[in-house]
Amino acid sequence: MSPEDQEKYRLDNCLGGTSEVIHRRAIYRIYGDKAPEIIDGLKKNPGTAVPVVLKRLKAKEEEWREAQQGFNKIWREQYEKSYLKSLDHQGVNFKQNDTKALRSKSLLNEIESVYDERQEQNSEEGCPGFTGPHLMFVYEDKQIMEDAASLIIYHVKRQPTIQKEDKDHIKRIIYHFVPDLFFSQRGELSESEDSTDEEMESDQRHSQRNSADTGQKGATSPESSLAEERVDLRDQVAEYQKNLDDVYNLFFVNNNWYFFLRLHQILCYRLLRIYRQAEKQLLEYQVEKEKEKQLQEGRKEKASDPAVELRLKHQSEIELEEYYPAFLDMVRNLLDGNIEPTQYEDTLREMFTIHAYIGFTVDKLIQNIVRQLQHLVSDDVCVQAAEVYLSERKRGAAGGGLPTQCVRATLEATYQQKAERAMPDENCFKIMFIQSKGRVSMTIELLDTEEAPSDDPLELQNLTSYVEQYAGPEAAMQFEQTDGFFYKPVFLPRNLRKFRKWQQKQFLSMRNESRNSRQRSLGVENSNSIDCKFKLNTHKLVYVMNSEDFMYRCGALHRARESQCQVVRYQHQQFQSWHNRWLQSHVTDEAAELVQDWLMGEDDEDLILCKTVCETDTVHDIPVNRYRVQYSPCPPSP
Repeated sequence: MSPEDQEKYRLDNCLGGTSEVIHRRAIYRIYGDKAPEIIDGLKKNPGTAVPVVLKRLKAKEEEWREAQQGFNKIWREQYEKSYLKSLDHQGVNFKQNDTKALRSKSLLNEIESVYDERQEQNSEEGCPGFTGPHLMFVYEDKQIMEDAASLIIYHVKRQPTIQKEDKDHIKRIIYHFVPDLFFSQRGELSESEDSTDEEMESDQRHSQRNSADTGQKGATSPESSLAEERVDLRDQVAEYQKNLDDVYNLFFVNNNWYFFLRLHQILCYRLLRIYRQAEKQLLEYQVEKEKEKQLQEGRKEKASDPAVELRLKHQSEIELEEYYPAFLDMVRNLLDGNIEPTQYEDTLREMFTIHAYIGFTVDKLIQNIVRQLQHLVSDDVCVQAAEVYLSERKRGAAGGGLPTQCVRATLEATYQQKAERAMPDENCFKIMFIQSKGRVSMTIELLDTEEAPSDDPLELQNLTSYVEQYAGPEAAMQFEQTDGFFYKPVFLPRNLRKFRKWQQKQFLSMRNESRNSRQRSLGVENSNSIDCKFKLNTHKLVYVMNSEDFMYRCGALHRARESQCQVVRYQHQQFQSWHNRWLQSHVTDEAAELVQDWLMGEDDEDLILCKTVCETDTVHDIPVNRYRVQYSPCPPSP
């Protein structure tokens, strides 16, 4: 274009394009308030203004592209983080609800609600109380208990607030006592994990002190021997039962033992779910790999994940075979504080996708278990519950074969009484560990520890003496309130029994004579045979079954039969008068005739041929109409 043509050339409102908006907005983004002047210059003198504006636009475009690359890198990282979280639709709610569900109060409310529902059901049906477990859990894989034990002991060893003796006691509970309950193999007491230098030195000092004490005869103190007995939780009887079938262990526990066993079951269940999910993913990967080898033999590269191709997530650095061991290592690092919770959750989502939420609160679960273990080794009631179990286990009252359980009913009842006396202020739980068909199940039953009224004659005798001494007017005049505790009369038992029998006979004969004479004068027969008993500890009154009181007036049945006709006649008159009033106000004469015709079979409807006969009879001097229908034989079909 010649210089003259360039001077004459003018741009329209589209600035040489097809839209009035695109070029204008680009110029406004660069020049801001000066954009109208630039646009006016482009229209009037495009030959001079276009090269300047075009150069500025190209420079700005390069600047924007560099900034966009930086933004894309930042947003790609956000996409990768948000992609895994977008698949996790249960993680947030699960963490909130699980934190509440793992509390001791929630675990106790769980079994109490089941107990209350069963009591209400029994009371509504009116049947005797059904005895049976309120909760039941199945341990499908006993090997998973070893992983649970290793995580628990790993966290216990790194707690500075727990003393060395308590740590040893906890190890014996986890490695000896719990495996014996579940018919599994015992763990080794040697420290398999890496411990700190201070812990190793304390172990050496403890072993040296024990060796020095055992070398000297009589040098051990009663406290040290008591500590040794306290941590010795090995069950010698359980060794030969681990490979048997249809056997059980019976354990009566208090609240803390129940909390621990319940949390231990939750931990084993979640570890087993994660382990099986890792196995499932590995199996699916192997099947997919085999299919690719068969169908795509000529292709060298494996089809990658679409999410990886779209840059929504990066390739995992952990092999599928190492998912479960890597998960256990991450839990240990999380307990030590070497990994952030957010990083731990993101890694779990990357490994197990939508199934990762079950492992988000494993660290909180282990911490709650360790807290309960501290109660088990420090609370006297918890220690006594374990000691009673081991002693009753030697007597054969805490387990054995299921077919012979009825033989041990008396011993188990005695064991239950001992356990209830050991924990008077707490709930008592009956826990059974049953091994059948290669699987172990745990049943939990909340027992009703309220004492029933006693039938012991000695206790009733003491109650009678108490009432006579402190409620009798003569005794109150002769003795003070506390004299009975210091000055008690002494009698020979045979003389006392004879005197009481004679006294009871005299009292019964006098009462019967006075009752019979009064009843003969009134014509009434009655019996006061109801019995009641007092509960000694609460003084509650309880009535005895099959005891009753009754009163019968002589001749009452004969008089009722004589007046029956008069009563029936009166009631019939009352009903007939009401029925006549109702007919007058609600039924017309035509309707009454239609009903009577229909009743007598005189209606014009197409009915079976029949004849209705009305017979009048008298019952208790009252006329009663009896209707009888006589059907005619059916005519033969054409």
